Amino acid sequence: QVQLVESGGGLVPPGGFLRLSCTTSGIIFSLYNMGWYRQVPGKDREWVASISSDSRTTKYADSVKGRFTISRDNRKNTVYLQMNSLKPEDTAVYYCKASVPHTDSHAWGRGTQVTVSS
Repeated sequence: QVQLVESGGGLVPPGGFLRLSCTTSGIIFSLYNMGWYRQVPGKDREWVASISSDSRTTKYADSVKGRFTISRDNRKNTVYLQMNSLKPEDTAVYYCKASVPHTDSHAWGRGTQVTVSS
């Protein structure tokens, strides 16, 4: 059974930082591209960052470039999102996604809430 479990969300003031984790099971993690997405009520889920299976390629949405860093540890079957200089507009539920390269096969976690507020 494929499982993706996000953790590390919480309430932080503007300018603060958080580190999200997504631990997976039931997949050969090292074969999957991984991504972070976020969603606020009433809006579509938006892509935030992604990392290739071998960690060679990372990509970021313009809104988070320079503030967020995606990384992975294939020994721990875990992907991370380091979020610095957080802004109120970063408030959302953050989801991780595991994707098989060059296919439509993917799986989602259930999300973790990030709230940036003073």
